[in-house]
Amino acid sequence: MPQPIHQPMQQHDQSKPIQRREPEFSTARRVRPAVALAVLALASLTFTQPGCVTSGGEPGTHRPAGISPPTRSARNAEARAAAQDAAANASRLQQEGVTDEALAEFERAIEINPELTIAYVGAAEIYKEQGQFGEAESKYRRATELEPANFDAQFGHGLVLQLLNRITESVRAYLRALSLRPDDFDANLNVATAYMQLDEPRQARPYAERAVRLDPEDGNARVNLGAVYGALGLHDAAVVEYQQAAELIELGPELLLNLADSLGKTGRYPEMASTLSQLVRIEPSAVAYERLGTALFKLKNYDEALDAFREATSLDPAHYPAWNGVGVCQLNRYLWSERSDTNARNAAIEALRKSLQIKPSQPKIFELVRRYG
Repeated sequence: MPQPIHQPMQQHDQSKPIQRREPEFSTARRVRPAVALAVLALASLTFTQPGCVTSGGEPGTHRPAGISPPTRSARNAEARAAAQDAAANASRLQQEGVTDEALAEFERAIEINPELTIAYVGAAEIYKEQGQFGEAESKYRRATELEPANFDAQFGHGLVLQLLNRITESVRAYLRALSLRPDDFDANLNVATAYMQLDEPRQARPYAERAVRLDPEDGNARVNLGAVYGALGLHDAAVVEYQQAAELIELGPELLLNLADSLGKTGRYPEMASTLSQLVRIEPSAVAYERLGTALFKLKNYDEALDAFREATSLDPAHYPAWNGVGVCQLNRYLWSERSDTNARNAAIEALRKSLQIKPSQPKIFELVRRYG
């Protein structure tokens, strides 16, 4: 009997980290700006009496003897106190969930005292939660300029830059935050995911490993570390991380797909097929069925593999790896029939041509079409 054509190993997307989300993204904790205690100051009393002139004063003003005009430093202190009062009130409103009023108070505090860092951080937090990432970035950036050693400002800036897909800038901001708190869990986790977005798993590795050391019970951190190991080709280590993550968090599609990929890379096809069978029950998709077909093909369950590939093309006709799977399965049927099953050959060529229409640059598939078409 002729040997089967080997199923071409598709160039799947590399393992993807599961990120902590804020509010929908997955990365970080809520930033709560510290609230400074308000300082109360007594304003000097002034009285107005038309036509009166005091020594050194202007026409139309009168000050009773013994009361001096407020000095510039006193006026500045009053303004700072008023800004602190507004920021404290804003933080109270924010904690109560009255965000619009809180934002207005933070903005009022900034207007009174444009150098009040906590007001910028507080306003930025609300803008971020409202999805106004551009406004949030502007406020966080100003806070970092005013107070470079403010961790919340640096971390928050990194987060909104990541949400804005300004990943290189995001990494720089996270690194500045980590220079202030090297063992902050969220900053380590986020900079690792940002490096992965830049396709730099070697840079991501030390931060992903540190995040797991800081919180071994965090399943998302273990998934991210598994994704880093998978991208580096360390699939045995990746499987360990994914399996430990599966004991800590819900088995979602990202985790199961990542685990299945690394199981396949280590030749553990029965476990790969079992994992993907679980996935298609939870959340069927073209990618899940196509990879299940690959696992079944490796296990020489060719009829079941063909069914899985067909299901994938049904769910997403543009998923070209599934068409390749259908084509290779049908070509094997043709060869096993000693080239008598022309229907299988025709079905194979049709599937492979559909794949090439979607993605023309596939030399191996092109060669199969040329040889058997």
